[in-house]
Amino acid sequence: MSTTENGECASGSAEGSISVHNFSEKLMEQVVHFHVMKLDGGFFLWVGTAPVLSNLAVSMSSKFDSTPLSSLVMGDPADPSSSTLAQRLTKRTKKQVFVSFNLPGCPAQLSLLVEERIKKELELHPEKF
Repeated sequence: MSTTENGECASGSAEGSISVHNFSEKLMEQVVHFHVMKLDGGFFLWVGTAPVLSNLAVSMSSKFDSTPLSSLVMGDPADPSSSTLAQRLTKRTKKQVFVSFNLPGCPAQLSLLVEERIKKELELHPEKF
């Protein structure tokens, strides 16, 4: 692995490489961190305020339905935040997406702000996803 100028990491070869992109934003008086690992054919997105991985969902497009498939890999099945965000990102990017949304008890308004921030980053840096 090598480190680029802005602190991001990338493996030596172009094919099958993983690149990392981090950004943060103050939303509703708390700093929310975003960590993106670009994978071959998809990406992993971690969202949170503290370094925990309390849930994980995966989503991918289906040739049988316009709504992407989504499944919770780990975490509380009563909290659909990760699955819902993964589905929306798959629909937008047409890629397989893994999401870990770690904002427990997150109010709906904060969830919307988080999603808006991700969309903004997708528009500014599509090559990072």
